[in-house]
Amino acid sequence: MANIHRGEVDLVLQDQTLPLRLTLQGLAELESAFGVADLAGLGMRFSDGNLGAKDIIKILGIALRGGGFDKSDNEIANLVPANALPDVIAAIAQVLALTFGVSQSSSNPV
Repeated sequence: MANIHRGEVDLVLQDQTLPLRLTLQGLAELESAFGVADLAGLGMRFSDGNLGAKDIIKILGIALRGGGFDKSDNEIANLVPANALPDVIAAIAQVLALTFGVSQSSSNPV
């Protein structure tokens, strides 16, 4: 079960409950992946709402590895059926909101 005090969010994929969590290392990886210089740039990049499938895979992979799921982005992408995308996006939005300390009702990070 996810511990929201640690910034964790549970995602159910193929009957598995997997915790998502962004670590400081994960945030650094995201800064690099999205070509931004700092956390403010990362927050702005996410808030623009223009994320593609590759972006979702990258964020999901980093968040799942932060939660202890030791799989590559390619392995993770193959685990996620397209019809699970709404649940994945909701979980990513929630983990970003917890990480950046933003109320979900007032933000739309994805």
